[in-house]
Amino acid sequence: MFSSAIRSLMMHKLRSFLTVLGLVFGVAAVIVMLAVAEGANQKIQEGIASLGVKNIICRSIKPADATEATSWGALEYGVKYDDMDRIMETVDTVVDATPHREFMHDARNQGQNLDARVVGVHPNYAIANRLNIAQGRFIQPNDLKHLRNICVIGSELAEKLFRHQSPMGRSVQIGNRHFFRIVGVTQYRTPSAGVGSSLSAEDFNRDIYIPLTTDRARIGETLRRRQQGSYVSEKLELSQITVQVDSVDNVKPTAEVIEGLLAKTHKQTDFVVVIPLDLLERAKAAQRVFSVVLGSTAAISLLVGGIGIMNIMLASVSERTREIGIRRALGARQKDIVMQFLFETVVLSGIGTMIGLALGLAAPMLVSWLSGMRTEVTVWSVLVAVLVSFTVGMVFGIYPARAAAKLDPIEALRRA
Repeated sequence: MFSSAIRSLMMHKLRSFLTVLGLVFGVAAVIVMLAVAEGANQKIQEGIASLGVKNIICRSIKPADATEATSWGALEYGVKYDDMDRIMETVDTVVDATPHREFMHDARNQGQNLDARVVGVHPNYAIANRLNIAQGRFIQPNDLKHLRNICVIGSELAEKLFRHQSPMGRSVQIGNRHFFRIVGVTQYRTPSAGVGSSLSAEDFNRDIYIPLTTDRARIGETLRRRQQGSYVSEKLELSQITVQVDSVDNVKPTAEVIEGLLAKTHKQTDFVVVIPLDLLERAKAAQRVFSVVLGSTAAISLLVGGIGIMNIMLASVSERTREIGIRRALGARQKDIVMQFLFETVVLSGIGTMIGLALGLAAPMLVSWLSGMRTEVTVWSVLVAVLVSFTVGMVFGIYPARAAAKLDPIEALRRA
C-alpha cells in the first residue's frame, strides 16, 4: 500500500507538491511563532529575575499632586535613610538592604561630553544588580568610610569618553565642580526595559557609580537643575532601597509589612513597593496567553493545509472511480480501499511535516539574524506542530477515504 501510494502521488508531482505546501508553511509558522514568543518570554523573565526573586524594591516616586519647587525652596519626597534603618530593625525576615541614589548629569573628559546616570551606592549594589567588572574593582567599604572621590563607570562611558585609551586611574568630571578618579569599568550589559510605571528602563552602560557617603557629602541631598529659565530644586535622600528577604515564601508578606511601615511615616504617596517575584509570575501568566494566541493563529494555516488535502483527495477519488470499482469487483473490502487512500494521505502529511519541520527549525535563526530578536525553539513547540500536522492530515483524509470505500462497484464501473 505504501509503494502504491507513492506511485499514485508521483503521477501528479506538481499537484502533490502544491498540496503539501499548506502543511509545510503551517508547521513552520507554528514553530517560528512559538519560538519568537518563547524568546520574548525568556528575555522578559531574565530582566525581571535580574532584580532578584527574593528582593523587595522600595522606590521613590514624585507625588502626582506635587508642584515643582523653585530656588526659593526644595521639593522633598522619597524614601529616606531612616526608612531603611527602621526596616532593618523592625522586620525580622529582612536579611539585608541596599540603598542607592541616582540622578542624571553630564560627564566630561577633555572635550568629550555625555549624559550619564550618577549612582551613589554601597559595595553590595554590584551583587544585588548582577554587575560584572571588566577592569579594576567596584566600590569597597573603605571607600565609604573615608569618603573617597573614586568611581566605577559603565562600558559605554569608558568607550566614548576615553577613546582608544584606558580609563583606569584617570578622572571624569561630573557637572562643573566634581572630579572622580576611575578605579573600575563594568562589563557591557543589555539595557533593561521598564516595568510598568514603577520601574523605568535602565542602561547600566552609562552609569557612574560613586560611594554613597561621598555622594551625600560632596553633592548633597538637594539637587538643582535649570528648567524653563528657572532653577528647580528637589531634596531626595535615596532613590531606592532594595530589601533582601530570607526566603521566597516570605517575600509577599514582608512587602505588605514594609508598605505599611512606610505609609505611617510618609504623609504623601512618594514611594512605591515593587515585588520582582510578583512581576515574574504575572509575566509568565501573560506569556502563556501570548503563546496560545500565536500558536492558535499559526495553527489556522495547518487547518487550511488540511482542507487542501481533503480537496485533492476528493478529486483523486473522482478520477480513480474505475480503479476503485475494479478493486471492489475483484474482492477488495471497504477497509482495503480506506487504507489505500489513508496511506496516500499519510505520505502527503509526512512529507509536508518533514519539510515544514526543517524550515521551522532554520527560520528562527534567520529571524534572529535579520531582526536581532531573540528566538527560542522548544521541544514542545516542535512536538505540537508535528502532532497537529499529522492529526489534521489524517482527519481530513478520512472523509475522502470513506467516500471512496462506499462507492458501489457496479456504479463505479458504469460511471467510469
